[in-house]
Amino acid sequence: MFKIEVYKNYIDGKWVSSNSKKTFSSLNPTNENAIGRFQLSNKRDIDLAVKSAEDSYWEWSSMPAPERAEILFEVVRLLKKDKQRLGKLETIEMGKVLKEGLGDVQEAIDIFEYMAGEGRRLFGHTTPSELKNKVAYTVRMPVGVFGLITPWNFPIAIPAWKLAPALICGNTVVFKPSSDTPLCAIELMKILEKSGLPKGVVNLITGSAKDTGEAIVKHPRIRGISFTGSKFTGEWIVKNAGLKKVGLELGGKNAIIVMDDADIEMALDGIIWGGFGTTGQRCTAASRVIAHEDIKNELNDKLISMTEKLKLGDGLKESTDIGPLVNKKAVEKTDYYVGVGKKEKAKLMCGGEQLKGKGFFYKPTIFTDVNEKMRIAKEEIFGPVVSVLSVKDIDEAIKVCNNIEYGLSSAIYTNDINKAFKAIEKIEAGLTYVNSSTIGSEVHLPFGGVKHTGHGRETGIEGLHEFSETKTVYIDYSGKLQKAQGID
Repeated sequence: MFKIEVYKNYIDGKWVSSNSKKTFSSLNPTNENAIGRFQLSNKRDIDLAVKSAEDSYWEWSSMPAPERAEILFEVVRLLKKDKQRLGKLETIEMGKVLKEGLGDVQEAIDIFEYMAGEGRRLFGHTTPSELKNKVAYTVRMPVGVFGLITPWNFPIAIPAWKLAPALICGNTVVFKPSSDTPLCAIELMKILEKSGLPKGVVNLITGSAKDTGEAIVKHPRIRGISFTGSKFTGEWIVKNAGLKKVGLELGGKNAIIVMDDADIEMALDGIIWGGFGTTGQRCTAASRVIAHEDIKNELNDKLISMTEKLKLGDGLKESTDIGPLVNKKAVEKTDYYVGVGKKEKAKLMCGGEQLKGKGFFYKPTIFTDVNEKMRIAKEEIFGPVVSVLSVKDIDEAIKVCNNIEYGLSSAIYTNDINKAFKAIEKIEAGLTYVNSSTIGSEVHLPFGGVKHTGHGRETGIEGLHEFSETKTVYIDYSGKLQKAQGID
């Protein structure tokens, strides 16, 4: 479908080749065919991108926020116009089924629209001064040049989550997408270019984490970093970013609690969607099911039956339920953890193997008789593997849910309002859903987690805080020096 084209970086409003003179390929995970070649950039390219972002910062940050918003609204219009093509591209480059690819683009539309609306607000706070004839308030200020490093699993939505608030707040950007999905990023950059965004405000660099990601994190003139990816990389960023403003959205090991009073059929739909949507490649994926012992067997039988009916294949086909994993390493990691589960004496009920032939396909997998100490119940797999654990009551369910290093998303299925509110209060997570799956965050509310999931929040009003600083302002119109704290 795509001829093998060589794509370029975008620096200072121009499409340019890397100084390295080297390129790399992006593969279609369904058939392993190359869909394009991309710049294998180096530190020199990052330096040029940072200079471009610096040179454009004064003009962009000086533009009134409602005027910046008009450009974001134009991005919304262009994304809507191109939604079908971009959704299809996501399926080709990343592998998720088409309906999810279209949902990914819709999320980008939603966040650009929401953040454009914030251009008329960007609210601060006003408060009384302790002194007469004195005004006190806060305003939101841009940070400066931001480095955005994004993953492959939501190759248009997550960049949009970062770009939209960064831009409306008046920052300029150096943007490095995952090397598994650079074409999606380039197509998004083309839309930004068409929107009327001034040159240099966003600069796109493709390349390896070592040669480009590391240079962004350590660059002395980049003032902020926003990263979505692995806990290991997040820890490295914290150690190496210096005193930059850093936002991290890292891993998850999310649980769906199913109580004995739950609607089992509704819970099953949530487990299938949470566990196997995007082939389990979501930081919010439901990789653990914590089931009340009285309904565990019924839940297991129905879950296995539903899982075995799921169809793997090309995400562009309407009959496909689950697409491929993103690359060979993802298949190997998933298979490794299936082996771990077997060694830990968990009971493999279905799946547990790669499909033969072309493509990075792995059968949806369910383990039962899992306990909370097993590695498959504690470590992020990022593949289509679900572990079922059994508990006696709501208190044990919450304890097991919290017995991990992560704290991103969580869910409980129950018809008891008391159990629902106990879960909301006691589960250690940034998101809790009641009678819904662990995935489905909306852009006008904050997204992020606690513990080793990282720090900071994206989207919603807190997404603005992530990409701006608070300035406190005092205006004294008394005509004399007034000293605070009661000093005479």
